[in-house]
Order: sequence, then structure tokens, then C-alpha cells
Amino acid sequence: MKIDDRPEDIFFIDIETVPQNATFEEMDPALASLWERKSSYFRKEGEEAADVYDRAGIYAEFGKIICISVGFVESMSPVRLRLKSYYGDDEKDLLRSFSELLNRYKNKTLCAHNGKEFDFPYIARRMIIQDLPIPEVLDNAGKKPWEVKLIDTLDLWKFGDYKHFTSLSLLTNILGLPTPKDDIDGSMIASVYYEEKNLERIARYCEKDVLAVARVLFRFMRLPEIGEADYDSVTFPQK
Repeated sequence: MKIDDRPEDIFFIDIETVPQNATFEEMDPALASLWERKSSYFRKEGEEAADVYDRAGIYAEFGKIICISVGFVESMSPVRLRLKSYYGDDEKDLLRSFSELLNRYKNKTLCAHNGKEFDFPYIARRMIIQDLPIPEVLDNAGKKPWEVKLIDTLDLWKFGDYKHFTSLSLLTNILGLPTPKDDIDGSMIASVYYEEKNLERIARYCEKDVLAVARVLFRFMRLPEIGEADYDSVTFPQK
């Protein structure tokens, strides 16, 4: 599979999101009414808006980002990957820090699994909501296809099949790569955040997804596998 970018020119990313409130009852009444309308499209018979509020985190209008993890290649000989996580309760501060990173390294390409459908637009939408400028790499309005510096490992795996969805955990499993889901999974993030108040655990989980994305892209590019001793991590908790 031909990918034009060098591994050293790629930022591998993943985000973790949660509903803006711990419970439906805590929502602003106007937004709660809008959630009732939004959730009516997927609620099952007998379910109320409050029953499906745990799904609000996947929508940028009703959720917020609590962690962004980034991986980048420091060396290819030998392979060395560095992981960084920005996490905290203050989404605007977190997004500002991530934006500063992207603006500092403007020539980097971003890579995520299902990034074109989720991570990339979610980050951009939350930046607009938080009244922050969108970094150039995420602002694709008016760009030609070859000017867009975004890679999606799910998109690569589809090979043009728009109906096909393969989760990151399934893809790593069939490729014989370490699973990123050995502690928690996406459905548990809200409870770990609001009940356990354990952002560090969420950041570790997010970094495992970033590592998995990097390993998958390396396989697509037929590069040496990233081993357990080939990466390290630094974290940047936000105030």
C-alpha cells in the first residue's frame, strides 16, 4: 500500500469524549430539549432521552473532549515512538494546547482510525464551539483532495468499500497486533471520568489506541513492527 508521507511526518492521534454533564437531569433545559429531539432518531421503543444520554459524548454538540493523545516517530533506525497526552476538565485549555502543537509542526499529517468520521471533525467542531481558531491541517474548506493532510486507517482498510466498518480492536486482532482494549473500552469512558474521576487511566487507554493506530499504519506501509520496548510516554495534564 503506497502512502506518500514518511512515518516521521505523521502525528498519530486519538481522542476521548464524554457527555457534557454527568446525567441528563443536569443538562441545560434548552439543550436537554434538543437532545430529546436528536435522540428520537435512534431511541428504541420505550426508551426516554435520559436512557440514552450516555451516548451524547459521541456528538460534538452534546459532548466534550477530555483527552487527546498524540504519537510521533522520533527515529526509524531503530524504531522509536513517543506518546504525549493532553487531558483535563477544561476542554478549552486542552484544545488550545493541542492547537499550539499543530501550529508548531504545520507540515505534519494527522492519522487516526475512523478519523475522518469522528476524531478530525469532532476536534474542529469543539474548537469552533470553544471560540478557538482551527489549525490549518484540520481546516479543509476549499482544499483540493491532494492538499488534505489526513490519514484514516479505517478508510485505508475499506479499500473503497463504503459499507464496511472495522473497529480498531478487530483490526489489530486479525493483523496479530497487541490489542488496545486490555483495560477499558470506549463505552466505559464516561463512568471512569464522572464516577472514578480517573483521567490518568483514560489517558493511558487513549495512548494505547494511538499506539495501535501507529502499528496498523506501519503494517500497511510494510515497516518494522513497533515493539513493547520501542515507545515511551509523557503526559501534559491540563489545569
